[in-house]
Amino acid sequence: MAAQFDLRRDAAGWAVFDRWTGKTVIVERVLQEGLTWEEASDVVRRLQSRSDDGDRRILQ
Repeated sequence: MAAQFDLRRDAAGWAVFDRWTGKTVIVERVLQEGLTWEEASDVVRRLQSRSDDGDRRILQ
């Protein structure tokens, strides 16, 4: 399955975004931006794993 989530640079580090909407991901009411590369990569890995398992819940 194609990756739904990806990383991009932002002013304060790295942001996680939804490739379908182009918007920054929100997890538990927190924008996933200004992260270290390691943090952002971990968020992408976790979100993609949930998506691949068929979990379509919105995590806002």
